Amino acid sequence: MILFDIVIAALAGGVLATLAAAVTLNVDRAWIPHFVSFAVGALLGAVFLELLPHALEGGTPANVMMTVLIGLLAFFLLEKFVLWRHAHGHDAHSDARAETEHAHALHADAPIEVSRPGLMILIGNSVHGFCDGVVIAAAFLADVALGTATTVAIVAHAVPQQVGDFAVLLHSGFPRARAFGYNVATGAATLAGALAAYVALGDMQQWLPSVLAIAAASLLYVAVADLIPSLHRRAEPIETAKQMLAIALGVGVIALTHHLLEPA
Repeated sequence: MILFDIVIAALAGGVLATLAAAVTLNVDRAWIPHFVSFAVGALLGAVFLELLPHALEGGTPANVMMTVLIGLLAFFLLEKFVLWRHAHGHDAHSDARAETEHAHALHADAPIEVSRPGLMILIGNSVHGFCDGVVIAAAFLADVALGTATTVAIVAHAVPQQVGDFAVLLHSGFPRARAFGYNVATGAATLAGALAAYVALGDMQQWLPSVLAIAAASLLYVAVADLIPSLHRRAEPIETAKQMLAIALGVGVIALTHHLLEPA
């Protein structure tokens, strides 16, 4: 039964989030910041109301908090590495792109090269989706209510992220149908990560507190490093009030999920 829950949650966190993002592309762009604010609340709620309390139940506070700290620094370095790789190849890519466009002008049937940002989005989505799957499986192995709340948080932040990824892929030269297909395929990496974690952690319950702590670090980093800075682009009081309301709604959804699913 737990495996069934993990599979359904992983599909929701990967493929269904991509489908929801495709629908969201047709929604008024003014709504996207509200989705981001909601995602911030859902992520913070999952971290502080679900993941960290469960990690602390099974592990010592010092070990759990040290794991969270190490996880945050590791995600910081990982993102730095990705940014460095992108910048390192940018100049060479610009020259290659110019040559490709020149060749295309000479031969109308020559394929147009897909840009490096588009390829990075596909690779990054696959890795990120795989990690999300690990987080989902670890959460369900600890507690069904925790797994459900964690899945809600992951879907909440995956939708606005996928909307942005679609925009990058389209800008990079992908046709709309191909961009959608590739995003669905990379979303399947969430299922692969969930199944791998289920097999690896099924008989290793002693590792769950550490894995949950790393999961908390992952979601916390996404919230504070990737999503919250984008909210600061609009500093008007009325906009800030809307952001706080959406964040509170995100936290409230996680708290309600916990209340409804946690056994009495």
